[in-house]
Amino acid sequence: MDKTQTVFFDFLKFCVGSSTSVPSSLTEADWKALFQMACKQALIGVLFDGLQRYVRNMYSDNGGKPGKELILRWYAAYEQIRKQNERMNDSCVWASRKFEHAGFRNCILKGQGLALLYPDPMSRMPGDIDIWLAGGRRKIIDYVNRLCPGQVERYHHIDCPVIPGVPMEVHITPSYMYSPWRNRKMQKWFHSMVDGQCANRVMLPDDAGEISVPTVSFNMVFILSHLYRHLFSEGIGFRQLMDYYFVLRQKVSLEDHDTVIRTIKNLGMKRFAQGVMYVLGTAFGLEKQYMLFDENERDGRFLLEEVMKGGNFGQYDDRLGSKAGETISHRYFRMSRRNLRFVNRYPSEALCEPLFRTNFFLWKKWKGLK
Repeated sequence: MDKTQTVFFDFLKFCVGSSTSVPSSLTEADWKALFQMACKQALIGVLFDGLQRYVRNMYSDNGGKPGKELILRWYAAYEQIRKQNERMNDSCVWASRKFEHAGFRNCILKGQGLALLYPDPMSRMPGDIDIWLAGGRRKIIDYVNRLCPGQVERYHHIDCPVIPGVPMEVHITPSYMYSPWRNRKMQKWFHSMVDGQCANRVMLPDDAGEISVPTVSFNMVFILSHLYRHLFSEGIGFRQLMDYYFVLRQKVSLEDHDTVIRTIKNLGMKRFAQGVMYVLGTAFGLEKQYMLFDENERDGRFLLEEVMKGGNFGQYDDRLGSKAGETISHRYFRMSRRNLRFVNRYPSEALCEPLFRTNFFLWKKWKGLK
């Protein structure tokens, strides 16, 4: 682990609150490098919270000061994120009501629901709206096609750009696994959990309105599965891991905790979870009492390297060449080659991933879908 990475982790722990004292390493910090790393990992807003505390109260005149220009640049980025969250909150409320009035019980996945777990919900970098509808695939697809015809249909969601400037994915199911036998288990679990998630109502910041979001125990499994799937497709970054950090620090009953453990094991994600526990402990300072499993240091170091090289959703991973302007066939072989490095650790998902993509591509061709 190089010096910049060590300082970044120290600062990260200070910002999320797992370390309350000011890290001594910040006196020698390269603040421009920290800012760039925060941008790469989509953590600008959350780390600005820590930067404010550091600048106001906790650094001495002996060095370690971020320059005024960089602070202003960081503040401007933070304010932009806050405004994006305000709009995203309003959009989530609108979308939830829209689908509810159309007869679809629904639940907002990830995003604004997870932001409520953060010390400052408005500091989390927003993405798109992921809304899970109850009602069955055909009924959901038909309704979305009437709202905005000609959208791309995927295995678990369909695009629905009904709000200008706000990307939205309408989910038939929250996620999936590449292994067909494990995916069957996962879909059965989602089906059994949908009622409880659609009934879990929360109020968004500034009284923006109520929406339904997943329960903590559901997210302990779902967010892990989301990380696992993205490891094989786009890659994962610290923003997604920070979401999971705040999920795990929430209280659940002993019964729910035991159910989460059993479900993760049943879906074949225990080894991946053990690696994630190491990453969360090393980078965020997650305490042992919140960890679902013992840490696997070897797998954790491997995952940590993937995260550092790839950035947010693997956008910066250029180990197999540029993604710009690539054809479908080039993407297919690039991803297949990329996932070879996961075979030793996670064989069923790594080996099934290209088969899943092939089968789904053929299914869409057969159905005449985009």
